Amino acid sequence: MKLGPADIEPYLAIFGRYLREQGLPVTQQRTAVAEAVFSSSLHQSVEDLEAALREKDLRPGKATVYRTLDLLVRSGLVEEHDFGEGFRRYEHRLSRDPVHHHLVCTESGDVIEFRSEELARIVEETAARHGFRPTHHKLVIFGLSRASQESGAEVPYRGITCPIDTA
Repeated sequence: MKLGPADIEPYLAIFGRYLREQGLPVTQQRTAVAEAVFSSSLHQSVEDLEAALREKDLRPGKATVYRTLDLLVRSGLVEEHDFGEGFRRYEHRLSRDPVHHHLVCTESGDVIEFRSEELARIVEETAARHGFRPTHHKLVIFGLSRASQESGAEVPYRGITCPIDTA
């Protein structure tokens, strides 16, 4: 689902306020990067964001994209994810379901979001049992999506092999 300009305008205003509070200018490039993040429901990489910006004939430098993403993460408007792919993905926190978890397909890289009341209950009960006050939590489950399984992908065996010939 793609959000339109009217949908993201309040979040751009919040980001602009955050920048001003930090003594930083609200530049056209920072705003363009924020728009690219806020207007997508995907978990985007820097390369994904650069491609989205190129489609609009915008070409901020890679350093500008990274610095703006860092500011968006520090502002609390965007969350950074490391799904073990060797790069980070970014997701705005403006979704209809801000507390959710992820299933990551190790074959296709697809990310599936899910919410679980049962997990929320377990987190609350476990924290209470230990006198702990949680601020946030993450759950990422890695495996094969249905589509990858149906296309023949299998989970590779990751155990050790014996260097000694036993035959």
